[in-house]
Amino acid sequence: MSLKVLLMGTGDFALPAFRAVLESTHTVPLVVTQPDKTGRGHHQHVNVVKQLADEFSVPVLQPPKVNQPEILEQVRLAAADVFLVASFGQILRPELLAIPRLGAFNLHGSLLPKYRGAAPVQYAIWKGEAVTGVTMFRIEPALDSGPMIGRVETSIEPGETSGELLLRLAQLCGPFTLQMLDLLERGTARLEPQNTAEVTLAPKIQRENGRIDWNLSSRQIDCHIRAMQPWPKATAVLHREEHPSVRCLIQQVRALGEAEQPSARALPGRACFMDRRLCVRSGDGWLEVQSIQPEGRRAMDGAAFANGYPLGPHAEFRPDNSP
Repeated sequence: MSLKVLLMGTGDFALPAFRAVLESTHTVPLVVTQPDKTGRGHHQHVNVVKQLADEFSVPVLQPPKVNQPEILEQVRLAAADVFLVASFGQILRPELLAIPRLGAFNLHGSLLPKYRGAAPVQYAIWKGEAVTGVTMFRIEPALDSGPMIGRVETSIEPGETSGELLLRLAQLCGPFTLQMLDLLERGTARLEPQNTAEVTLAPKIQRENGRIDWNLSSRQIDCHIRAMQPWPKATAVLHREEHPSVRCLIQQVRALGEAEQPSARALPGRACFMDRRLCVRSGDGWLEVQSIQPEGRRAMDGAAFANGYPLGPHAEFRPDNSP
């Protein structure tokens, strides 16, 4: 016995789970994904979910608006037992959610009810969580609010960026998804309501979220910088006397121990070069900038940056106020 599973998704996060289902004994009658996107110069972006469906010769539907009556009819004809949704990018209305016999279930990159919303992976790192994971829940009209069928946990590794964590969470989704589908198939799944008192939100990341606030602690700044990778990246502007300001992407930092820190008193954002290290004052100590990319240049270590951009006695990084 197997289920008919309709897959709905668009981004890389969906791939391991979808591949696991396609390679399993379950049947996939239809894959629904976002329309192909055209970038600069009319360059066509590759839709990785569509590519995966083509690899397994599964029909693909790419509606601009998935809740339109004609799309609902095509989805009904697929006669799926369950919808599996991951990184789809459109809101599913009640009439669509009512179609599958067993319901529509979403793979979400956090331990719900924490970090409901579009950017759960980024917020888990940004807020300094030690543990995160993936939750599968039944989709309901309110944002990420449905009862949970299961969760899988993992530690956030030291130095791990959002991009790296997202890939690890995606890999967890493969075996986890098959386990959850097995529960649904056997009728043994238990749906656990989310604790509304523990809800936190993770809204879509905006470009301005990358601006570094040097008044924060060294740990908070490190978490922020890692959370903003690969997009929009953490930004700051270096100001020096008698030199034009330089907008920089700060890619990697390390909190300095007491014995390593410059002895001079300084306000947050003050930059200096000590022991071949580019150092910046935070709200509670000093950071070593290990990787930095001046605008229009390649990324480099702190020593190479200081050689190319002499700091002087009053150099400081300030928040990037560019649009």
